[in-house]
Amino acid sequence: MKVFAPAKINLTLEVGRPRANGLHPLQSLVMFADVGDVVEVEEAETLSLVITGPFARTLPVTDDNLVLRAARALNPMRGAAITLQKNLPVASGIGGGSSDAAAALLALSELWKVEVDLVPIAASLGADVPVCLGGESAFMTGAGECCAPIEVTPLDAVLVNPLKPLPTGDVYRRFDAMALGGDFRESAPPALAEKRLAIAYAKTGNHLWPAALAMMPELGDIATALANEPAALHVGLSGSGATMFALAEDAADASALAGKLAGAHPDWWIKPTCLGRALT
Repeated sequence: MKVFAPAKINLTLEVGRPRANGLHPLQSLVMFADVGDVVEVEEAETLSLVITGPFARTLPVTDDNLVLRAARALNPMRGAAITLQKNLPVASGIGGGSSDAAAALLALSELWKVEVDLVPIAASLGADVPVCLGGESAFMTGAGECCAPIEVTPLDAVLVNPLKPLPTGDVYRRFDAMALGGDFRESAPPALAEKRLAIAYAKTGNHLWPAALAMMPELGDIATALANEPAALHVGLSGSGATMFALAEDAADASALAGKLAGAHPDWWIKPTCLGRALT
């Protein structure tokens, strides 16, 4: 049994200063791509995990892996042979680990015939796991744990990563050290059924950008390379980075842009994609 684990893209990300519990209030428009990892599960007496795919070497199997944690959280007494095909860069701001955990919960609940509410289990694994469990465009609030489905027109885009990890915790610590978090007020979910409205809303931006850029100056090179292309209608950072995205008018423009960038920057991970039409 296979379940697709799509890349999660933060089209916007607003972040406030940490509250008394240490968590940052935020709101974010999240969309899912048609590129991602794949989780496959089979019956077995014991629980095991094998990681394959282009980024397997960068993600060693440990007991703390979110896929294994998801399996134990669902049923610590059951076994399964799990294979994770790792197609997404690690620590790249596109929810790979969270999406993998969500896919594992979905696959194992079907394999084991477990009929329980998966949302509380997902929330115990991380703030991003519940939204990945739904796998549909959503407006996230709270500390990321609250997500409401939202209608957003599909958007063609290009994803670019410098193939260097940028841990989320480190970016948030730099964000706090730079005193970037201000007063925070939640707003109502926007109406984004038209492409022009979605692209305009994306210009809300990502509050973590200055901190991510300070930690990884190469992001500035990617942002400049994308912004200099006429096909790029908007350029932004997903999550805490290091993946950048550029929105395009259509799939043809996104594919052409990806091809041009790949020729000029063979050391970058570059993928054309459609946000809002994740595979199943």
